[in-house]
Amino acid sequence: MRFAVIQFPGSNCDVDMYCAIADVLGEEVSYVWHGEKSLEGFDAVLLPGGFSYGDYLRTGAIAKFANIMPEVVRFAQEGKSVLGICNGFQILTESGLLPGVLLRNHKLHFVCQTVELKVENHQTMFSNLYQKGEILRIPIAHGEGNYYCDEKTLQSLEENRQIVFRYVTENPNGSVADIAGIINEKGNVLGMMPHPERAVENLIGGCDGLRLFQSILSFWKEGIQVAQS
Repeated sequence: MRFAVIQFPGSNCDVDMYCAIADVLGEEVSYVWHGEKSLEGFDAVLLPGGFSYGDYLRTGAIAKFANIMPEVVRFAQEGKSVLGICNGFQILTESGLLPGVLLRNHKLHFVCQTVELKVENHQTMFSNLYQKGEILRIPIAHGEGNYYCDEKTLQSLEENRQIVFRYVTENPNGSVADIAGIINEKGNVLGMMPHPERAVENLIGGCDGLRLFQSILSFWKEGIQVAQS
């Protein structure tokens, strides 16, 4: 499986993402600069955390105009895996690939800690190796991770089982309904504020995030097997 890590000016978690895929998952991965216009040959796209374009205007607002983004949108429309983490989640909402918006944290300061997440939907291409209700420990590091949507959108997210992860024990940023990660209606685009790429080895504090990437790989392999049968 071949992964693309999109690099924007200001990305600072791109190396973490690359190493999680190459060194731990053991799959092929390449950096793709924001100025490129093609994702030909890739099977999954990863939008890393950081401060794309310095977070000017608001987080993700400028990144959505990058040359690579129409290709990311096309990639998602074809049903291929797109994962946005932290700033990547913000870019996905700004680009219209996911509903809602990420606001300033409710206490208006940057938070950097490890939080507990509950797996709400384990039947997605991103979470199929987790158990429903399983509690994960994943790091966060953001100043604008307060997920917000209107009541109609929230009801739709609940009814369509688009909420994949929720904060438990503590909601660190004020997100509505304790939302930490959601998918689109098709189920192939996931945005989440916590950083699973920073939780792939016990050496760095835990490996609860590894199964997210393994889930993507497992889903892809099943699709290949079905196509070949």
